[in-house]
Amino acid sequence: MSQDNIIIREIRPEDNSQIEAIIKGCFPEFKIPLKGTAYEDAETPFMYESYQGDKEIYYVVANDKEVLGGGGIKPLKDYDGNVCELQKMYFSPKVRGKGFGKKMFTKCLEAAKDFGFETCYLESASQLKAAIHIYEQFGFEHRNEPLGNTGHYSCGVWMTKAL
Repeated sequence: MSQDNIIIREIRPEDNSQIEAIIKGCFPEFKIPLKGTAYEDAETPFMYESYQGDKEIYYVVANDKEVLGGGGIKPLKDYDGNVCELQKMYFSPKVRGKGFGKKMFTKCLEAAKDFGFETCYLESASQLKAAIHIYEQFGFEHRNEPLGNTGHYSCGVWMTKAL
């Protein structure tokens, strides 16, 4: 797949079904539980609508024909503090290992800083070793317990980074 026409842009309403398929496709591939994860989140089929509030944004990696991945920023749910959560960063196998994860991560962290957040939080599954390695490279540090109330009780990796 040529990288020439692949861009990172804000999500559009017509992207919903494609990004839902990418998100849900990663779970069986990496043997991640479906319960207590983004797989069963009510917002997963409605990603465009789910990121229209204040200090929220969701980006997709896309070419002229299809959405190939995505990632977003939102205020951390049920948490009293100036903390955002990096959410729903998943990629199609077609674009993995080509640097788009790092580009997406950089864009999301820039948005978080622009929104004025002080800390970025994320949750992951231990199976996603490549993603966790990227988070560590970007200076995220492991925590012993989760923050806020994401509902993702099957995610056993919690990390934060000061912005």
